[in-house]
Amino acid sequence: MNDEVRPHNEAATEAPQSTAIPPAGQPAAGQPPGAQPRVRFDTSNLKSSYCNVCNATSTREEVVVNFGINQTWDMQQRDLDVQLLHRVILSPYAAKRLHDLLGKLIKEHESRYGELR
Repeated sequence: MNDEVRPHNEAATEAPQSTAIPPAGQPAAGQPPGAQPRVRFDTSNLKSSYCNVCNATSTREEVVVNFGINQTWDMQQRDLDVQLLHRVILSPYAAKRLHDLLGKLIKEHESRYGELR
């Protein structure tokens, strides 16, 4: 599968679309052998939410990433209240691809706006 990444605003302006991806190693109908399939993202059910907390755990078979919001605004408070909103469960292979993708994204961000510390 081609890991095509689109800027956030580009996906939001297109009409919802989806397509079946042929099995690995087989070109899509009408494409020459060796051609990469085109990936179309179906955004018809896409929801966006802000999260400022993330944690992750893993087993041999999966990586679990939780996203949420820190509800504690008082910096003097000892305990933090975090509302978990999303849980994403990935295979280790998908987690590795996400790691690589995020690394590239941060590198591009820092080249444009300066180093994140």
